[in-house]
Amino acid sequence: MARGKLRIHLGAAPGVGKTYAMLSEAHRRVGRGTDCVVGFVEHHGRPRTEVMLHGLEQVPRRELEYRGGVFPEMDLDAVLARRPQVALVDELAHTNVPGSRNAKRWQDVEELLAAGIDVVSTVNIQHLESLGDIVESITGVRQQETVPDEVVRRADQVELVDMTPEALRRRMAHGNIYQPDKVDAALSNYFRPGNLTALRELALLWVADRVDAHLTQYRSEHRVSAIWGSRERIVVGLTGGPEGRTLIRRGARLAEKGAGGEVLAVYIARSDGLTSASPKELALQRTLVEDLGGTFHHVVGDDIPAALLAFARGANATQIVLGSSRRKTWQYVFGPGVGATVARESGPDLDVHIVTHDEVAKGRGLPVSRGARLGRSRRVWGWIAGVAGPPLLAVLLNAVDLGLANDMLLFLALTVAAALLGGLLPALASAAVGSLLLNYFYTPPLHRWTIADPKNIVAIVIFVAVGVAVASVVDLAARRTHQAARLRAESEILAFLAGNVLRGETGLEDLLERVRETFGMESAALLERAGDVEPWTCAGRVGRGRPVERPDQADVDIPVGDHMALALTGRVLPAEDRRVLAAFAAQAAVVVDRRRLQEEADRARTLAEGNRIRTALLAAVSHDLRTPLAGIKAAVTSLRSEDVEWSEEDRAELLEGIEEGADRLDHLVGNLLDMSRLQTGTVTPLIREIDLDEVVPMALGGVPEGSAGLDVPETLPMVAVDPGLLERAVANLVENAVKYSPPGAPVLVAASALADRVEVRVVDRGPGVPDEAKERIFEPFQRHGDAPRGAGVGLGLAVARGFAEAMGGTLNAEDTPGGGLTMVLTLRAAGARPELHPAAEPERQAS
Repeated sequence: MARGKLRIHLGAAPGVGKTYAMLSEAHRRVGRGTDCVVGFVEHHGRPRTEVMLHGLEQVPRRELEYRGGVFPEMDLDAVLARRPQVALVDELAHTNVPGSRNAKRWQDVEELLAAGIDVVSTVNIQHLESLGDIVESITGVRQQETVPDEVVRRADQVELVDMTPEALRRRMAHGNIYQPDKVDAALSNYFRPGNLTALRELALLWVADRVDAHLTQYRSEHRVSAIWGSRERIVVGLTGGPEGRTLIRRGARLAEKGAGGEVLAVYIARSDGLTSASPKELALQRTLVEDLGGTFHHVVGDDIPAALLAFARGANATQIVLGSSRRKTWQYVFGPGVGATVARESGPDLDVHIVTHDEVAKGRGLPVSRGARLGRSRRVWGWIAGVAGPPLLAVLLNAVDLGLANDMLLFLALTVAAALLGGLLPALASAAVGSLLLNYFYTPPLHRWTIADPKNIVAIVIFVAVGVAVASVVDLAARRTHQAARLRAESEILAFLAGNVLRGETGLEDLLERVRETFGMESAALLERAGDVEPWTCAGRVGRGRPVERPDQADVDIPVGDHMALALTGRVLPAEDRRVLAAFAAQAAVVVDRRRLQEEADRARTLAEGNRIRTALLAAVSHDLRTPLAGIKAAVTSLRSEDVEWSEEDRAELLEGIEEGADRLDHLVGNLLDMSRLQTGTVTPLIREIDLDEVVPMALGGVPEGSAGLDVPETLPMVAVDPGLLERAVANLVENAVKYSPPGAPVLVAASALADRVEVRVVDRGPGVPDEAKERIFEPFQRHGDAPRGAGVGLGLAVARGFAEAMGGTLNAEDTPGGGLTMVLTLRAAGARPELHPAAEPERQAS
């Protein structure tokens, strides 16, 4: 029986319309005469989705009892017995109720497909198993219901149901997705614009990768070698030279001009592993291309133009970017070069850009290490074989007559052995001694240093040439092996510098310790002085070697500028090690400069903040504190006046004014003292576990009666907070909300539990705050909009956020659906881990 086909409607979040699209597809198929039934579709009370079920045959659901409840599930046996052509099965990642035949709904779908029934299903991108960690980092919630990626990838069709975050939030606000009592919480948590945008990007990228894989598979199956320019793919050919960075940036600019452009940087290495490319430069270029959003590829191939073109065609690239040749003019006698060859053989479907750069015609040669790199024991045995071997062989051959040809082959074998063991010089010695012995003992006339037959001269010359050739190959291989090992070690060291030091992740002592360990030294120190005649001082030192007070006292010193030097003790390093050591010295100076700049910036920031606080405080004292003092002074003077006889009503009114002014002064001074404590870091919260209903109601005592409502369920978990700080924070939030709320629109203080945290939301219906000002309102001495001078000194929100963070919580501002501002105070539930993650809604997802 042929396997059924699976079609999946994929969405980024609940409510984008996956189930609606699936039902619309079912109506189209029924209209064409297809036998289509509903195996399981959940409309979640959405009227438009429920209407779409009308006119479709629905297989009755199976009800299962679990923990005292009854839950409906798809009746798999009934669907199999009905054997329709197409079955609609919603929520592919759904977990079945215990007692079902399969644990997961996608396993039910697999049985339907195996029975030859086509299935149309739905799934959200966050339910793919491989994306669990990414989704958790975005939303803060780990998805419990997942489906293996392979199940979705095996689908015959995957249709993306897309909707912008703004449109989805409008649907949510209109009540088209969740019930009205859940709208505010959903918009403020899971359905935040950032969450929806990130999930939408995941869905688009996943579908794009699947389309690209299908295109690659189709081209492979149909043997399509021509390039299909479905989107711009720019291949940048790198040589490992410094011009690579210019080429990568040019390729990135070309990719930006086309929709969906992609940059692929490729380096072609020889199959023998020998290369003259700079590992440091390649590492920098790899980082650059990844920072620009491209990918780096390392390809092995001896024919560079052919390998480059094969890679470009395999990647379905549309353009190749190459640099102008670095070869000198006379080197063109050996061939046209890589750029000209690639341009000639690229064909009409692949554009080649030759980019000029500063390294044109400067040559490709890079410095390489010279001298033999064989071990000492091998060189000793090579000299023994090259010098003592030929006489011993001559003694053996004098006892046995093998003929001149065999004698020469034996001497040649000995020369090759000397070359393999000791390299070039022992081989030359063996060839010289062997040729003399062959001439004297075995070449007519015997026992004379002459050769009668000219053919024997040719044989001896070939003998010497073969020995020299073999020795040269061995010597070259040894040098290349040593060079490759050394370059690898240098690349690892430079990668450490480029990664850790440049990102500021390594301190001076850690860097010096790395220098000491890398080069096997006893101690490492960074010395500096203020001027040419000033004494040297130590900026940092590690190790147990003798103390070094001046660079000339060290075994190795590397100057860094005019007044800084890296000094090492322990042994004298070879000259080739000083190149990498110079890089360490330069980075050590950078670390010192960065540390000092950071210290200066911190001091400047502290001074600037202190000046700003003092300036704002003076402004507050000059007006906001002076106004209530003036009112109190006037009231007291009036009461003490003997010229006026005040009635009881007037006296009560004046006393009430004095009390209000004193309360206002007390509030302002309290906020000033709280901000001073926060600025100096002297706030020490006393965390204990309490219920919110013990603290929050007391925070409403300072606002007029009826101006604020309270909704704190008794079922909320306890929170780990400082009660005093929490009361002050909530009180400031409520007072600020009441200040900006219009008459007749009371402020709502509501609390809810989300995962391992509890949120206190202070909701007002005032004018709101634009997005660009939502962070600025939490700065000290900030008033938003046209708030009058008498509205306070602008410390309430700053103090509230400071107290929230001191207790391990967060305070953020969000828009109130329908207009206004909502302050969200997030607190740790009792027993939860200290780290807080972004708010999210851990509820069952459905389309």
